[in-house]
Amino acid sequence: MKILLIDNHAMFREGLRHILQQLPGGGGEIWEAGSFAEGLKLAGQHPALDLVLLELKSPGSKGTSSVKLFRQRYPHIPLLVVSSEEDSRTISKALGYGARGFVCKSSSGSALLGAVELALSGSIYAPTQLLRQPGAAHCNPSSRNDSRRSNANEYGLTARQMDILGHLAAGLSNKDIARTANLAEGTVKVHVAAVCQILRAKSRIEAVLFAERIGLLDAPDGAACSANHAFKAKSIGRNI
Repeated sequence: MKILLIDNHAMFREGLRHILQQLPGGGGEIWEAGSFAEGLKLAGQHPALDLVLLELKSPGSKGTSSVKLFRQRYPHIPLLVVSSEEDSRTISKALGYGARGFVCKSSSGSALLGAVELALSGSIYAPTQLLRQPGAAHCNPSSRNDSRRSNANEYGLTARQMDILGHLAAGLSNKDIARTANLAEGTVKVHVAAVCQILRAKSRIEAVLFAERIGLLDAPDGAACSANHAFKAKSIGRNI
């Protein structure tokens, strides 16, 4: 794994290195840049980079426009913003310009690891600052659509989160989901929390029941009812 860190604070880059060492393989090779220009140069020298972590306030950076510039120059390299910015408009712009996610510096190390793993898997990490925006999750449900992907797009769930939702409906624990989906358990927790936030659900059960109600999951009927009851019984008391 090859990762580039673009941030002008050496101490913060050192902290990122320490957190990234918890990834499978110990984080692999990590390069550091103290400015946006230096980061662009290093990205050109190492085209096989797996991921870039960018601080929007790095010297030479023009905020979210730097995300757009980087993606135009190196569209094959995934970019994750790790910034002190926490404004929802800034987050939305960065994601709109092609960032794989946006991690606020006030987030925990586990949140960063989850975001990195999501970015590396091709998914997108959206922080709670964005998910809590009015209207960000609940669009007005239309009549049931036979295409789950269409509904998922309407509600903001990624394909990976839809997979996780399906596993939740089957009553799987985070550990079982991690084993089935070949993900780290910490990544599964991030996905489950995101699903609950997007669907405005207070628990796994509530998320599944709401998903069934709006057509994201097939509502149980007939013989499937017993499976649904088993899911509820198995899930009661289980933490997100």
